[in-house]
Amino acid sequence: MEVENRDFINTPPMKTVRFGGSVVNTLAKFERGDTSDYELLKHQLTDPDIKDGQIINWLQEFRNCVTQLTKVHEQLVYVVLKLPWLGRSPAVVEEYLAFLSNLVSAQTVYLRTCLKMVVSNFIPARVLIREGDVDISDSDDDDENLPRNFDLCHQALQVIAKYVPFTSRFLMPILIDSFPFVQKSSRTLECYVHNLLRITIYIPSLRRDVLELVIGRMLKLDVSAPRSDIEEMEENSAQQCEGDGAQDDCLFDMDEDEGPQTKSSMTAEGAVMAHPVAERLDTLMGVLFAYIKDICYVNGCLELERTKELYRDLVGVFDKLVLPTHASCHVQYALFYLCSFRLGLAEAFLEHLWKILQSPAQPAVLRQAVAGYIGSFLARAKFLPIATVKACLDLLVPWLHLYIDSQDSGSKAFCDVALHGPFYAACQAVFYTLIFRHRDIVEGNMRQGLAYLQGLNLERIVMSQLNPLKVCLPAVTNMFAAITRKYQLVFCYTIIERNNRLLLPTVRSSQGGDATPTNTNPLDSFFPFDPYLLKRSGKVIEPLYQVWEEPSDSEVASPKKPVRQRSAEEEDDFLQGENPQGDGSVAMTPGSYDSHLRSPSSVGSPPIAFLQRPF
Repeated sequence: MEVENRDFINTPPMKTVRFGGSVVNTLAKFERGDTSDYELLKHQLTDPDIKDGQIINWLQEFRNCVTQLTKVHEQLVYVVLKLPWLGRSPAVVEEYLAFLSNLVSAQTVYLRTCLKMVVSNFIPARVLIREGDVDISDSDDDDENLPRNFDLCHQALQVIAKYVPFTSRFLMPILIDSFPFVQKSSRTLECYVHNLLRITIYIPSLRRDVLELVIGRMLKLDVSAPRSDIEEMEENSAQQCEGDGAQDDCLFDMDEDEGPQTKSSMTAEGAVMAHPVAERLDTLMGVLFAYIKDICYVNGCLELERTKELYRDLVGVFDKLVLPTHASCHVQYALFYLCSFRLGLAEAFLEHLWKILQSPAQPAVLRQAVAGYIGSFLARAKFLPIATVKACLDLLVPWLHLYIDSQDSGSKAFCDVALHGPFYAACQAVFYTLIFRHRDIVEGNMRQGLAYLQGLNLERIVMSQLNPLKVCLPAVTNMFAAITRKYQLVFCYTIIERNNRLLLPTVRSSQGGDATPTNTNPLDSFFPFDPYLLKRSGKVIEPLYQVWEEPSDSEVASPKKPVRQRSAEEEDDFLQGENPQGDGSVAMTPGSYDSHLRSPSSVGSPPIAFLQRPF
């Protein structure tokens, strides 16, 4: 017999012995004040070596007396919910889900506890890694059962939502409280955000709140990694690897520091970011782009209604979180990417921004930010046809002329950012757009293009008493002056020289020395669609993005400073060094406008799989 050949000393006992009575009898004894079997039951349920058959037997007994599991037995129910059901046999999973459905149906008081149990499994299990005498807590990235475990968790949530219709009201606060700290590993954040977005597929009523939660946390990462810091760390990392003269050794050191997953990610998806916060943000942006793609496209075809619904949700989150956040570099590209799917989406987004810009009821600081978004979007979105760009200019430029008409005869007709901030921001948006798009306007029919540019009457704007050239960024002003000089639209250099001769407000250093200008960027200029710096997720944006092409001396004679030569891998930007990034801060603003979608015109984009994404 097998028992006869069994090594009794070195083999643990088979789990066939069960102490105490049935669950029903144990609960009855507890009601009479006898807690001995009750405590024994909890102890047996927490046995780390518990077998599948035992779990099934316990769950079946608890299902039969679920109506007796009132609030008094909260600790016992918590122990039952903590049973190790993930990674077990299908029979255990089936029995556990059946117990969940019975419990939330009969005892809704345990709804929050059940939801917390499921959500707690949205990230990889934590393991202790011992280095010397120090225990380091980390996530278990090598768990092969992770995809199946996540599937089962979502199955459990769907079971609960089926039996308790108001589940979403209790689920959202738990999702917020359970969100990992933003300094956690990229892997932990990736798993949690992926699972949050997956919830919105079968509980669509939560999508707006989930997107708000995810994008809000991503914004915190974004403003914690300023553009200048990312560029500096990338440059230092590249110089360090090249300076050692042994690139293989450099990569080997990185593998030791970052672990085995880094090497695979570098070979499969591209090099990791040198900036640790940017690396986390790069991972999350990839997850968000994949989600947007899979929601909007079904079997390779754009589903217009689903895309419209997602657009409205993203615009609502944009109004509440993204727009009031100064100096975010990457999160706003979620809308940029979505708008590339169809021209009607891009036009609806521009119309939405235009309504905010021209509304006197909106705060001036938001109107200035919106102007930056309009100019940056028109300049950088390669998927925008020139007809759309001209249509936006036909709205912006007449609005500037009307503003000048309303101010020229008044007592406030002088250069003052505090009084005319939205006007100056709109002027800079027009100048910035023309810098990037002037070739497209005149291309094909030079005579017609020049006639259009002359019809904008830019000279009146430049020569007005409000003097926008004095306020705009010097890089924008100089390049705009060079382009308008080339087409003989307006001669800006006289005004620029006059502005330069004016005495600028100065302050002296407390330590002595020469005086320095107090403010070289009075508009606090911010171009939200400046070059995208994140490496892996940037592959999605690259085919949609209009990079800056430095004009040759024969095309434009500009007194601008020479631009530093960079490698082909770097993005050229004539604003390099001219656009100071302030500290990011998140504020709130009232709700959004609902824009209507028009003009179907699909634009291709790289395929990304979200739901099938491996973990």
